[in-house]
Amino acid sequence: MRYYSVEFHILPYSQDCCDILAALVADVGFESFSDTESGLTGYIRQDLFDRNALDAVISDFPFPGTAVTYDVSEAEDRDWNAEWEKEGFEPIVIDDGRLVIHDGRHLPDMPQTQIQIEIDARMAFGTGTHATTQMMCQFLLGMALKGCAVLDAGCGTGILSIAALRLGAARALAYDIDEWSTDNTRHNAVINGVDQQLTALNGDSTLLDGIDEKYDVITANINRNILLADMPRFCAVLRHEGFLLLSGFYVDDIPMIEQRASELGLCLTERLEDSEWVALKFCNMD
Repeated sequence: MRYYSVEFHILPYSQDCCDILAALVADVGFESFSDTESGLTGYIRQDLFDRNALDAVISDFPFPGTAVTYDVSEAEDRDWNAEWEKEGFEPIVIDDGRLVIHDGRHLPDMPQTQIQIEIDARMAFGTGTHATTQMMCQFLLGMALKGCAVLDAGCGTGILSIAALRLGAARALAYDIDEWSTDNTRHNAVINGVDQQLTALNGDSTLLDGIDEKYDVITANINRNILLADMPRFCAVLRHEGFLLLSGFYVDDIPMIEQRASELGLCLTERLEDSEWVALKFCNMD
């Protein structure tokens, strides 16, 4: 498979800008990244590269006064995602060590950790390195999940549903439009000993139209536009006084998300922020 190497230059440079840029361009097909002194380098399959889509992402970059430019070249013929997998990631510590996510090779030196989750290292945004995933995990750590039914929308590597099950949830349904993600979720469920409690399906929110079960907790770490479109379906399968946890969007998007939530009978109960990213917790009062 042939790849392009795209070197992004950020001026003025900051790590927050790098993190957000990587998340945004991942949505238009970039698979893996490496840091540079002036920004980052991203790798994308040549058949998936869409310059117009990339330019649109950069033109809407949410940091006023920050310039993003890029140079495209043909990458050396290597499996770039396999390179990232080989490197792995350092343990991610959440809530002072109550939850640690690791790759099975870089083990945490924290024997008192309440819960450890091992994720077979794949793409960076499926491992818990991103702020939105960590905030969603913080929400779960603060909830009474024993016996709950959980829905994990846009599951990625399954971190959120696995965390909920390890925290006492009885069962979880996870889905993702990416078949690789659902396969990896099943794989990670086996690694963490929760495969008998977790079902992973390939598809989008229309899967919920054929489901009769009501869920106590729904997690959705996606992007703003998909959340706005899918929230009615989430509410249709959310129990009365159940919780909807949302992330994957920016502070500036909060009014739009809150308005949609209010129309659906949801009440905002908690909010977390990390740089420009935000996570919201709603209760279903309808």
